Amino acid sequence: MENKKLAHKSMPVNAMGLKVCFVSLHSLGVALSRGHGKYFFRGNVTIEEGLHDLEHPDVSLADEWSYCNTDLHPEHRHLSQLEAIKLYLKGKEPLLQCDKELIQEVLFDAVVSAPIEAYWTSLALNKSENSDKGVEVAFLGTRTGLSRINLFVGAEQLTNQDFLKAGDKENIFNADHFPLWYRRAAEQIPGSFVYSIPFSTGTVNKSNVVTASTSIQLLDERKSPVVAAVGIQMKLEFFQRKFWTASRQCASLDGKCSISCDDETVNCYLIDNNGFILVSEDYTQTGDFFGEIEGAVMNKLLTMGSFKRITLYDYQAMCRANKESSDAARGLLDPYNAFLAAVKWIMTELVLFLVEFNLCSWWHSDLTAKAQKLKQTLEPCDTEYPAFVSERTIKETSGNIACEDCSKSFVIQQIPSSNLFMVVVDSSCLCESVAPITMAPIEIRYNESLKCERLKAQKIRRRPESCHGFHPEENARECGGAPSLQAKMVLILSPLLLLLFLR
Repeated sequence: MENKKLAHKSMPVNAMGLKVCFVSLHSLGVALSRGHGKYFFRGNVTIEEGLHDLEHPDVSLADEWSYCNTDLHPEHRHLSQLEAIKLYLKGKEPLLQCDKELIQEVLFDAVVSAPIEAYWTSLALNKSENSDKGVEVAFLGTRTGLSRINLFVGAEQLTNQDFLKAGDKENIFNADHFPLWYRRAAEQIPGSFVYSIPFSTGTVNKSNVVTASTSIQLLDERKSPVVAAVGIQMKLEFFQRKFWTASRQCASLDGKCSISCDDETVNCYLIDNNGFILVSEDYTQTGDFFGEIEGAVMNKLLTMGSFKRITLYDYQAMCRANKESSDAARGLLDPYNAFLAAVKWIMTELVLFLVEFNLCSWWHSDLTAKAQKLKQTLEPCDTEYPAFVSERTIKETSGNIACEDCSKSFVIQQIPSSNLFMVVVDSSCLCESVAPITMAPIEIRYNESLKCERLKAQKIRRRPESCHGFHPEENARECGGAPSLQAKMVLILSPLLLLLFLR
């Protein structure tokens, strides 16, 4: 490349997630972000500057993005995207085909984001800022797929060893989506942080880290495009300790609080904008849905409009179904099957007796055989499940809940510049009459009339009004080459010679 000055042209305002696809059993939806391609911002950077910052060891690029086409020539297939870009800019691989505009954007992001490395280094050298090593990782990602990662602890000391690794598909740049921490930060109000705990379906493998991220936007009079996101990952225990310390600080003259989370009469929670618990006095409740712990309070918040319920549908779910089987009864009609079943039972009891050597359990064992068994199988079904989102306009609210024999009071307040809410609940009133609110999926059972209506609603898709059998840029000679294939004479005669030889 002879031109040493690169004119930068960025991705559009809504660069994150240009296409969102919703795939179900019945339909496919594709959505484009509003304003896609309408606004750009430009910048100039030299190739020397870009290469210098791009070669930093903490810089990485999304390997699933096509900055350069490394599949055209066999000698390029072993190259990573970052290696291919370096060779392309240095002019050492003339056969390498690359996206010039995208590379210009990457170089610009590498130069602009370079000062943050010095800031992270100063924090690492200042031991008083992170003396207990609560903050473990700092990271930055730009809209061009460029990432910068800085470790404040040794790699072997990381609590979450998989974070930002190739196997952590949700938190790295993929071909079909931006990282989860990038997307969530872009959805928040500019200048606010979004805190989250990695999702875990099991109670044993609950996460021990908290991720915090915020978006970086260019502010002008017209639009505020998201150009990057920056964040940290810290230990959950460190985050919770910081919260409890802050909750004990009050604005009174003597610094004492009229009510404290240390009091036995109240329960304090820190929840996110989707109702999941980040901090609780009971550590085992971390990551649980708030409605499962405080069903009465969550139900009141829904009634007051502080949270709203969104019903989601899964048309490709699998539900457990119990089916009756009479195989054992049918086997009793066959004397051979009955004899083999008796021998099998005797051998089983003998082995169990020798292993356990427990005469009591053998004497009182159940010798009856059930004629019918219930077998659990998985069958396709439709399910619905709720999701909950907080109302951004409500900053603080309180309420009282009338229970059977007591009144339960609570206060909820939004933490400034975050997606978090602090909830203080009266613990003296249990209010067990109100059932907890769960997020478990519920099977949708259709009666015959609903099944008929659903089939009627599934309209046949309209075919295109015109047929496009060719494209001006398509080379017809490259397609349909199967009729020109010719079999070699050796391959035709080989089976005949083999047949004669076997005779």
